[in-house]
Amino acid sequence: MCGIVGYVGPASSLDVLLGGLRRLEYRGYDSAGVAVIDDEGNLGTSKKAGKLQTLVDELAEHPVPRGGTGIGHTRWATHGGPTDVNAHPHLADGGRLAVIHNGIIENFSELRDELLAEGAEFASETDTEVAAVLLGREYRATGDLVEAFRRTVVRLDGAFTLLAVHRDSPGLVVGARRNSPLVIGLGEGENFLGSDVAAFVEHTRNAVAIGQDQIVAITADEVVVTDFDGGPVTVEPFEVAWNADAADKGGWSSFMQKEVSEQPTAVADTLRGRLHDGRVVVGELEELGDDVLRSIRRITVIACGTAAYAGMVAKYAIEKWARVPVEVELSHEFRYREPVIGPDTLVISVSQSGETMDTLMAVKYAREAGARTISVCNTQGATIPRESDAAIYTHAGPEVAVASTKAFVAQIAALYLFGLHLARVLGTASAEELETAAYELEHVPAKLATVLEQGERIAQLAHWMADTRSVLFLGRHVGYPIALEGALKLKELAYIHAEGFAAGELKHGPIALIEPGQPVFVVVPSPRNSGSLHPKVVSNIQEIRARGARVIAIAEAGDAAVLPFADEVLRIPLAGPLFEPLLAVVPLQIFAMELSAAKGLDVDQPRNLAKSVTVE
Repeated sequence: MCGIVGYVGPASSLDVLLGGLRRLEYRGYDSAGVAVIDDEGNLGTSKKAGKLQTLVDELAEHPVPRGGTGIGHTRWATHGGPTDVNAHPHLADGGRLAVIHNGIIENFSELRDELLAEGAEFASETDTEVAAVLLGREYRATGDLVEAFRRTVVRLDGAFTLLAVHRDSPGLVVGARRNSPLVIGLGEGENFLGSDVAAFVEHTRNAVAIGQDQIVAITADEVVVTDFDGGPVTVEPFEVAWNADAADKGGWSSFMQKEVSEQPTAVADTLRGRLHDGRVVVGELEELGDDVLRSIRRITVIACGTAAYAGMVAKYAIEKWARVPVEVELSHEFRYREPVIGPDTLVISVSQSGETMDTLMAVKYAREAGARTISVCNTQGATIPRESDAAIYTHAGPEVAVASTKAFVAQIAALYLFGLHLARVLGTASAEELETAAYELEHVPAKLATVLEQGERIAQLAHWMADTRSVLFLGRHVGYPIALEGALKLKELAYIHAEGFAAGELKHGPIALIEPGQPVFVVVPSPRNSGSLHPKVVSNIQEIRARGARVIAIAEAGDAAVLPFADEVLRIPLAGPLFEPLLAVVPLQIFAMELSAAKGLDVDQPRNLAKSVTVE
């Protein structure tokens, strides 16, 4: 939540800031603002509620000074509504200091009362302005922006990334982070700060992730990182694995449409280097060692939203291959119920951004309880991988659309790689079984490409259903979490009632929802497998069809048994039962996207949602 950019260098900081904010608008789009200092120390600010373009229009009419120092912000509102006044930057110290902020300062109320008692005045409803006024007070006492920052951040509770500039210090941007992301971009004669590498990848791919409770001061030629006590910190640069073009639409109508199309590549890149002639080896797990993996008696997957459904799919595969019990927990519930975990528990966190606050706090809880931790993450330098014992990176590339698509299939692929690696270490599956599974996984990208060829037909179906007010989704086994994910996508994008059910639950209550014309998507398992659930799901289809439901079946090529009972059949290629979910989810993603578009909604930036949830 909230996009943050900082810059010091010879270029126009305004141009750099606006370019970075365009790439970060997916993180917050309730309002946007910038603060720029020119070489003479003139500080200019501009901020407007609404999308970033509103700010761009305002700047065209009322320009700010052109200078080489600046900070910029796109906001997802927490404290105070999305208004011009509540937008960032916030000013203090007589208008000489500008501050932007991502996160929530939990003790802002008591700090505000303290400052009010001293005669301070506030213009906004935000916790950020409290931090700005406090920083201004400390700056007046010290005359040193870095020291003032240090004195300020130790007073703040909660989650925050703060950036500040002061007109007395042109050529300097200071930042700090606690439980919220901040990354440095290392340029030649220029340096950058951002809540995500997308903020500066257009200018440099050399980056450094700021650690917990650290302060950074950047000038054009120097980067200094210290802890909150003032002690020096050694940083480790990394190279961003993708370039700026990867975060552009590239001619697609939306980022989501582009990212849906990139799913074959996302899975292929996640598998690359980890499959060797039918043998799965995940190099990142060497940090744990085989002895540690052999000691694991239970696995808990923690995640939120779409990532949790990826974990639910993987549960079936990991238990089948590795014969270790797996449970999937919502991160925000996990640590509050005092779970029973210890050294023989492996906690796997799943987060596209690696900054999801609920998941980060759950990982820290697990480590403190003595559990081993692995993260599945798509973002280099993110906090959750650095807090974990090991990390398995997906290689889906930047995912800009708020509704996750390619990250979801890449997460499943990464978790499957883990399951096959663990099964090989434990010896719980035969070499033939592991080789067959590896073969199936290797062929998923080509099969995904085949599913994508149905895009126009699914779009037509969505346009026919543009007035639909409610859609239900059914699945069994690995199809159940896909039903949940299909419903979530529709809620996120089309703002209509959607629910996913395990098909076996129908007769235990949900069948009461069926009435004539009710659309129901059914994820149909393959009829080719022994002990198949296929007949049971076909029976479910007959039950709801008899009560007037309109059935859209997701079924494998050649499955004729569903034809008499389904109004529409969307085909997926033949695959093993555990690999069907990677294919079956794609029509549901496309349907949600196209229904949203048919209703004239913003596919990439659905209301009330942000891409990376960095507050609890």
